[in-house]
Amino acid sequence: MHNLIRLLTTIGSVITIGFGAWHFFVPGIWNWYSYIDANAPELVIAIRAINAFFSLSLVLFGTINILIIYLNYSNRISVIIVLLSSIVLWITRVSFQIIYPQGSMNSMIQYGMLISFLLVAFFYIISLFLFVFDKNIA
Repeated sequence: MHNLIRLLTTIGSVITIGFGAWHFFVPGIWNWYSYIDANAPELVIAIRAINAFFSLSLVLFGTINILIIYLNYSNRISVIIVLLSSIVLWITRVSFQIIYPQGSMNSMIQYGMLISFLLVAFFYIISLFLFVFDKNIA
């Protein structure tokens, strides 16, 4: 497989894993549960579960991307499906950041998030493009 494909996918995947690992700690860092009414314990449980699922999903997506581009027996369609899934994930996140921006209290944070999400999506998009049009990959 082309080294640039591996490099771009690895960078995007390491960032994805980093976001996932970091997100496990976000509720504590930002004290999320203090904003929820004490009479709504099910809401705390639901947010905790959603965040854990989201964080784990990012870690798994990143890990699977790395594994699939380095394993010699990954087939073409598997690589395409995994890269496309990652692209859809990150383009969705970019869309939400544009429509419902987070970090709007500080434009550096808001646009920093947007740029980082765009970069990850870009790494995966370029990897997919190179992979699909590489005539040396069966």
